[in-house]
Amino acid sequence: MHVGLEHYLTVSFLLFGLGLLGVIMRRNLLVIYMSLELMLNAANLALVSFSRFNNNLNGQILVFFIITVAAAEVAVGLALIVALYRKRQSAHVEDLTSMKL
Repeated sequence: MHVGLEHYLTVSFLLFGLGLLGVIMRRNLLVIYMSLELMLNAANLALVSFSRFNNNLNGQILVFFIITVAAAEVAVGLALIVALYRKRQSAHVEDLTSMKL
């Protein structure tokens, strides 16, 4: 069996849909954050698969930079979630309004 581009894109689409479903349906910030990362990785999978099947490294280089930015995003996002948890002792989306000045 030959694994083609459509197989990679199908997996990418399913991962993105699962992440979108997690963002829409959940109220816990950690689960929403993990779902956003899942969506980002689904987009990375699509970029790498297009790059691989077009024999072009530009997509893979772009994924490297996306992963680098995502690492910084994780540090900032988790710091905000920890600050919210320390203040309200919960990590629900409804508690975000308490972070306003």
